[in-house]
Amino acid sequence: MTVSLYTPTDDLYWDRDDARAERDRTFDQCSNCRLCIKYCYSFKTLFQLVDEVHNDNAHALTEAEHDQIVNECFQCKLCYVNCPYNVEQDAEWKIDFPRLMLRSLSIMQNEKKTTRASRLLARTDLQGKVATKFSSIVNGSSKIKPARSVMQSVTGIAKERLLPTFTNQRFSAWFKKHVALNPSKRRSTVALFPTCLVEYQQPAIGHAMVNVFEHNGIECNLAKGLVCCGMPWLDAGDDEKFVSQAKKNVEILAPLVKSGMPVIVPQPTCGYVLKKDYPDYLDSDDARLVAENTYDVSEYLMNQHKINALDTEFTGQTFSTISWHQPCHYQAQHMGPQSMQLMKLTGAKVEMTQRCSAIDGTWGLRKENVAMAKKIAKPLMDFIKKKDSELVAGDCNLANTAIREDTGRVPVHPIEVLAAAYGYTDVTSNAKIAEMNKEGTLENGE
Repeated sequence: MTVSLYTPTDDLYWDRDDARAERDRTFDQCSNCRLCIKYCYSFKTLFQLVDEVHNDNAHALTEAEHDQIVNECFQCKLCYVNCPYNVEQDAEWKIDFPRLMLRSLSIMQNEKKTTRASRLLARTDLQGKVATKFSSIVNGSSKIKPARSVMQSVTGIAKERLLPTFTNQRFSAWFKKHVALNPSKRRSTVALFPTCLVEYQQPAIGHAMVNVFEHNGIECNLAKGLVCCGMPWLDAGDDEKFVSQAKKNVEILAPLVKSGMPVIVPQPTCGYVLKKDYPDYLDSDDARLVAENTYDVSEYLMNQHKINALDTEFTGQTFSTISWHQPCHYQAQHMGPQSMQLMKLTGAKVEMTQRCSAIDGTWGLRKENVAMAKKIAKPLMDFIKKKDSELVAGDCNLANTAIREDTGRVPVHPIEVLAAAYGYTDVTSNAKIAEMNKEGTLENGE
């Protein structure tokens, strides 16, 4: 039996037989425990195969069955968060299912067993730069059935799924022209890592973040040269390209951290990658320094609120009830429901759901995964429909798009709730937005 090995910088990480032995050990342990059966089809498939095909012998699974389990994992991380074998002190018993699936996916990529579509979709910066220049054409084509059929055949993205739209002004372009608020109140400075979702698709989240921070005397710095966190390359099994992306960001962010600036991230997946994946894949002091000083936007603000209270005089738009979706990668950061606490400052009653949206980048958008994704996400969608709160909020833009597709509600980021309460933006109630959608007067993503 091999000791658990999840370290990408170790040569043994790439050994096919050792990875198989580690999956055998893990699958056997998981089939005896079964705590994670509710999370994804990787576990459902594993347990069904062990019970119905291999007579309770997890070691008897074929290579094709192993590949199926690996491909059905969409890296929500919830099994790791809840695993009773998530222990550091006894490596022989430690289980890290998501890391093992990433390791296996990387080996599959080396053997040319991953899809061309996953590698194509990993080029988020290239896509974003092109799509924002032609945003009206790109956004319009996403609503044309023949165009979506072509997209499905080329990228694997299911033609029936709602897609996030692209902006015509990138966040960095807005920030360059932005005049800072209340410079005389400045008490600290932070380094922004806006993420490709905010940079190319939802700059309004970035606008809200900057306005809220500056309103409270926190200066924002946006360094040039930052790129996508690299998570899509991990999803494609391409560790080399992921490491290349990570190195570029760490080289830019580490000096800022050393100068006293924490790194602020408004999307949970990207925050998780900087905190958890960069140290493992780069194994450098600078990567560890960046990880230790990276914060989710709500996490940082609530920490500041405890030290030097945020302004709670709200003269703008507030809501009495908010349904908040806590995304999986938010939970995986072990920081507690900071966004819920932040929105409560405005006087709202906030109800939380932790159920998964089953999107994970493009996994839940791909044609072969849509049926599974819809089943996994059903409890989340049922919660949103049942609560019928005045507003729906969620930290992950991709999950928010899935919520909009299935429920007709249009979630906003929690930082936008605070910005609206200060009077910097108008967060229209979901009921009005839904009505505008029905009338066809609101474009997707506006």
